[in-house]
Amino acid sequence: MGCFSCFFHRRAHPPKGFPQFEDELSDVQNLKLYSYKELRMATDDFSPANKIGEGGFGPVYWGRLKHGKYAAIKVLSAESKQGAREFLTEIKVIYEIEHENLAKLRGCCVEGDHRILVYDYIENNSLAQTLLGNGHSSIQFSWRTRTKICIGVAKGLAYLHEEVRPHIVHRDIKASNILLDKDLTAKISDFGLAKLLPANMTHVSTRVAGTIGYLAPEYAIRGQLTRKADVYSFGVLLIEIVSGRCNTNSLLPLEDQFILERTWDLYERNKLVELVDTSMHGDFDAEEACKYLKIGLLCTQDISKLRPMMSTVVKMLSGQKEIDEHKITKPGLISDFMDLKIRSNPNKTASANHDPKKNTDTSISSGSDNAEHSLASSNSTTPSTMRFTDAWDQTP
Repeated sequence: MGCFSCFFHRRAHPPKGFPQFEDELSDVQNLKLYSYKELRMATDDFSPANKIGEGGFGPVYWGRLKHGKYAAIKVLSAESKQGAREFLTEIKVIYEIEHENLAKLRGCCVEGDHRILVYDYIENNSLAQTLLGNGHSSIQFSWRTRTKICIGVAKGLAYLHEEVRPHIVHRDIKASNILLDKDLTAKISDFGLAKLLPANMTHVSTRVAGTIGYLAPEYAIRGQLTRKADVYSFGVLLIEIVSGRCNTNSLLPLEDQFILERTWDLYERNKLVELVDTSMHGDFDAEEACKYLKIGLLCTQDISKLRPMMSTVVKMLSGQKEIDEHKITKPGLISDFMDLKIRSNPNKTASANHDPKKNTDTSISSGSDNAEHSLASSNSTTPSTMRFTDAWDQTP
């Protein structure tokens, strides 16, 4: 019996104050409904001091619920035009799914105009802020810690892609959506853009959403979404974790700005070890680190059919399956699908002494109200950008 076979159950009294989705929300079995008053009290009236992040649809607060339980409380912005549908998607996709490497949704508030999601509190924030961020983190990202995180994310995705029915495509795998608990176990979060993929369908056509730098080329150009789009995003993330730098940095010399270009160049020259994060001071398994970078290249190949399934990725990362290097082909480079103002304005390129972790990439963050507008109205006239925006406007 599929994971969603018992997912829906009609309540006699659907939640009030959310009329456009009353019927759909009332179908979610055993959904915990919090009052707005309760969540206000938990967050000290949504105090700025309790703010722990900013999601695509609004801020996230730390809160202490009744009986002393801590929670991450995700408030959808009242001005968000996209948020209501993504709010519903996030509830219906993730509420009854349990996995060690997925953030756990506890309930929601749909009182009046308020749309709030309540998650388990995850202590150590995201990879974007701890490993790749410019701020200081007390976490020591040893090689063993990095391998644990990589394998954990891969297992979470393999579960979504292959075990859940219907399959789930996350659509926004990136460093800011990978949270770390007290034991540094990785938790995939933010399912607002997730899509269900019925077993009898190879892909779904949809408007493009996600974050530039992690978008698979076939999805970015044609709007064709498959599980392999998540595999591509994971490949980019994997290389980020090994290298300790963001996928794009316009402050670096031109040849180093895009991490996939840099990885491919070093792979061809048999010098992948040069990409490994220097903050580990050489305390890592060089052979294993290069293997992980090669897996990242396998996941980001331009032709989606050549990318492995996530269950295969788990086996390769954990040493249960050997890598066939003959299968590695050139990646679909993120620079082919961006508004490349960097390349047309060389004065922006700075010297290499800038922080290589700093990400200055213009991105579409999940849930941004002007995300579609910002791409479709790009002033760039490069052929790749024209193809990107034309495809964007034509997708259903």
